Amino acid sequence: MPAATSSSSSPAEPDGPPIDLSVLIPVKDEAENVGPLHREILRAMGPIPLRFEVIFVDDGSTDGTAARLREIQAADPGHVRVAFLRTNCGQTAALSAAMDLARGAVLVPMDGDGQNDPGDIPRLLEKLDEGFDVVSGWRKDRKDTLLTRKVPSRIANRLVARLSRVPLHDFGCTLKAYRREVLRGVRLYGEMHRFIPVFASWQGARVAELVVNHRPRRSGRTKYGLGRTFNVVLDLILIRFYQSYAQRPIHFFGRVGLYAVALSFGSFGLMLFYKYAYPALGFPNKDFVETPLPQVAITLFLAGVQMIVTGVVAEMVMRTYYESQDKPTYLLGEVLQSAAEAGSDADAAPITGGRPGPGRTVG
Repeated sequence: MPAATSSSSSPAEPDGPPIDLSVLIPVKDEAENVGPLHREILRAMGPIPLRFEVIFVDDGSTDGTAARLREIQAADPGHVRVAFLRTNCGQTAALSAAMDLARGAVLVPMDGDGQNDPGDIPRLLEKLDEGFDVVSGWRKDRKDTLLTRKVPSRIANRLVARLSRVPLHDFGCTLKAYRREVLRGVRLYGEMHRFIPVFASWQGARVAELVVNHRPRRSGRTKYGLGRTFNVVLDLILIRFYQSYAQRPIHFFGRVGLYAVALSFGSFGLMLFYKYAYPALGFPNKDFVETPLPQVAITLFLAGVQMIVTGVVAEMVMRTYYESQDKPTYLLGEVLQSAAEAGSDADAAPITGGRPGPGRTVG
């Protein structure tokens, strides 16, 4: 039996034989669940004539999960690959590592606790074949506690769907299917893995939803509770800002700054009213110093100037980000042109610094 190979280098482009499907499983302290999950995946994939791999990423487990994963990989080296993070980095980081290691044309992430049903993988692939780029699982009959998991999740999902304009019911379901090309350029930070369909949709991906089976946890303990909902809200604010102002931050910060400056001038005008117009109208003289208007005017003016300066700095950072990495500020689909033009375009340097996208030649 071939021995497992190990490498500590950072993954670059996926290598090795072509793979149709990569199942990505980040795990943390799931020693009792990874074995049954591996066997279920093999049973689910048995009838499907696809070349597949199962990538487990151990996120700093301390309960013997690492040893169990080594045993699984040694027993099934043809399908299983295992990566070990040096310390606990979180589910999003572990999933990102699995994506970097994956070689499949289709990526299917799932939880390592056994609550996602591997039997749904063929159904996800069938839905993907209907012309979609992303198929997101929907745990319609969710087997979790009502108050601490289900109710906060429903509220968060509705907020995400409304603000992102991606009409999904269950962003938190890890079980999804992605075509590899829609994830190119997507980098994950914090706890952003649940928003991958949102990022893909912004890049023009066709997103669908499929009801999947959700099972009670067989063993082990959940890593998430009610406090996770607050993280979702904060991440939602970030992606909303990213969606609307990532390429024009001055429009956000500058607008807030101008509003604050305008309010400061309004407060100053009210001060003048109390000083001059108020006595002229026959009212008793009222010294504006007795009001909070001077402090309000000064505070708003300084805050407004600071917001405008912040916008200018953010604009410089944004431009440095795009230009230093030669990142285009557009998403190019296909280009219809003659074969001669396609050849000349390939030799020419892009004027705007954007990389030419995939094109189709006609001629």
